[in-house]
Amino acid sequence: MKSNIWLCSIFFAATSMVTVAHADNTTRVAATSALGSVVGTAVGKELGGHTGAMIGSAIGGAGGAAASSNKRNRTEAAIGGGLGGVGGYTVGNNMGGTNGGYIGAALGAAGGAALGNKVAQDRDADRRYDRRYDNRRSYDNRRHYKSNKKYRHDNGLHRGWYKNR
Repeated sequence: MKSNIWLCSIFFAATSMVTVAHADNTTRVAATSALGSVVGTAVGKELGGHTGAMIGSAIGGAGGAAASSNKRNRTEAAIGGGLGGVGGYTVGNNMGGTNGGYIGAALGAAGGAALGNKVAQDRDADRRYDRRYDNRRSYDNRRHYKSNKKYRHDNGLHRGWYKNR
């Protein structure tokens, strides 16, 4: 029976590692934030009790999210992982004691980091959509080549398309 338990646990551990290794960015951020939050909670609890565990879960969740996220999404994922870790630890500790605190910190940090990462990705997509026409040449009457004789010649900054920006 013990060999069955060992075999199943090894199989599940290997499966989860392969899944996380090939996962998209949000899943990877959530998994590392959850792991960082649990480690931070354990270290913080040993050093400073419940307050230390809360601080450790915030630092661990934020550090795990920041370490694995994209450079553009790092801040939002770290804030979400830190806040989710603290909130999850507090709720889990009140509901289920020490183990509940660890589970709550992991789930809260994973959810917060994933949500922060998704918010950052959506914000970047909106920004790209809003700025899709910014790189085109302006056909304002003042700057058009043949509209007015005094703007006909270039007086200095020879930068092609971007000379009037």
